[in-house]
Amino acid sequence: MMKSNFNKTPFVPITGNQNCYVGWKQIGTEIKSVLDNVPRKKKVLAVECYHGVDELEILNGLEKHLGPVRIIRSSEAFKTEAEISKMVFADVTDDRIFGRITELGLHSYFDRGKTEKLRRDIDRISNGTVLVIGIGASLLVENHDGLVYADMARWEIQTRMRRKEVDNIGLANRETDFMRLYKQGYFVDWRICDSLKADLFDKIDFVLDTHTKNQPKMVSGETMIEGMEAALKRPFSVVPFFDPGPWGGQWMKEVFDLDKDKPNYAWCFNCVPEENSLLLKINDILIEMPSINLVLYAPEKVLGKKVYERFGAEFPIRFDLLDTMQGGNLSFQVHPSTSYIKEHFNMDYTQDESYYMLDVGENALVYLGVKEGVAPQELIGDLKRAQEENQTFDADKYVATFPVKKHDHISIPAGTVHCSGKNSMVLEISATPYIFTFKLWDWGRLGMDGKPRPINLAHGEKNIEWNRTTQWVKGNLIDQVEPIEEGEGWREERTGLHKSQFIETRRHWFSAKVKHSTGGTVNVLSLVEGREVLVESPDHLFEPFAVHYAETFIVPASVEEYTIRPYGESQGLEVATLKAYVRS
Repeated sequence: MMKSNFNKTPFVPITGNQNCYVGWKQIGTEIKSVLDNVPRKKKVLAVECYHGVDELEILNGLEKHLGPVRIIRSSEAFKTEAEISKMVFADVTDDRIFGRITELGLHSYFDRGKTEKLRRDIDRISNGTVLVIGIGASLLVENHDGLVYADMARWEIQTRMRRKEVDNIGLANRETDFMRLYKQGYFVDWRICDSLKADLFDKIDFVLDTHTKNQPKMVSGETMIEGMEAALKRPFSVVPFFDPGPWGGQWMKEVFDLDKDKPNYAWCFNCVPEENSLLLKINDILIEMPSINLVLYAPEKVLGKKVYERFGAEFPIRFDLLDTMQGGNLSFQVHPSTSYIKEHFNMDYTQDESYYMLDVGENALVYLGVKEGVAPQELIGDLKRAQEENQTFDADKYVATFPVKKHDHISIPAGTVHCSGKNSMVLEISATPYIFTFKLWDWGRLGMDGKPRPINLAHGEKNIEWNRTTQWVKGNLIDQVEPIEEGEGWREERTGLHKSQFIETRRHWFSAKVKHSTGGTVNVLSLVEGREVLVESPDHLFEPFAVHYAETFIVPASVEEYTIRPYGESQGLEVATLKAYVRS
């Protein structure tokens, strides 16, 4: 396998004379200079924190440079843990994996009596600096003299959860099961913090980046907005992250030059804006921020008017890589119907998906749909016995299998039982609610934590579309390629997805420059053949953007027109991109 020039730290360059402050001394000195210009003896600094931020690190870093301060933690005004646990239970539930998208706001966490007392205490202070810090600090003191926002991307939060460094909001529960911590973050904490953050963008004085412990960086709120505005006018990639898994393979480790000490790599999340980071390069310094900030800040510019009206401020398309080369089968699974996911989890759309075969090894195949004549009660009965009595489930008895080759595209509308077999390198293209995978069978494996992976048969059996049998699948879901248009040096094909899915995909094979239009909707593309291409603006509205093999990039709806051509070692050769967008 040829090693890729895969870019693991893509960034958006920001030009101009913006200041970037590195280290607590520079950060504290700059904040103090702003407070010193306030013509009052008493100065109030609010440090609003996203979930997962280490408040103690910030406190220790700022105290020694701000001078004498009175410290107030926003959590001092929170309800008791028992009250908070009771309040969120309807959304968190007692399930290990699933809950409901919350409709709570952060104000619900504050106890009225405690809040009023703290505000009176702050009002009584007549001079000096008052530092109010934590989740909800900006709500506790609305009349502040400076607002610092300490942000955190969800992938870093998950990493800290695994190290037992993060509690859920208002609780001291970091020692609990990681999956329960993540679940409460996904369904409650992050929704609440995102809602508040979206209201604060034009009020923030400084943005604090503490993704790397003890290596803080800070920019002004205006600089962060300028960086986001720059990203809205050009193609960009988010920062990929890689994770081992019980079925993981060796392809990415070799091709992307990853850590050889890891047992495998199962996932590369290379376009999941809710969880990925976006890097801004300012004066040769990289500032990390959650990439979902772009959608929260300017959803219509990112998504386009129609997509925004349909999905709200959420990024509806996800790309990721699944590596089973020299690994194992993915879990046998099914995704919920739209009505089921809304009723049970308060999600407005479901996880339709597809497998694009980026590469394959010997005997590569997919499991997809049930075989003709399968009796539902027999299949479900065997799955239950496999789960309850530790028996082996004979997937080949019930599930249709199809051999796959490189560049095949397999549609998987919700309700279709499926999984990729071993020896495949899958580019998975799906709708974004990625947590809603109902595992039916996991081949008797343990997770990376040594525990059995949760099986979701109670949900899964209610969502299987039993009419998706071998012949239907073959005629509707397997590599349904349709020629669209061609010109000199290029041709365009529709590769899917199924008509029931809202994502459209187009593949371009080309050895010359190809013109593209966003069509008023966000475009997500990946280079699926070729070593390198260059994305350019026909009107020179953004700097040329290089994309390498297997990289994914986003073109905001506001970009409108762009071109792609073979570049570098790919010049003169035929290459291919796969583009996904929301059907109109």
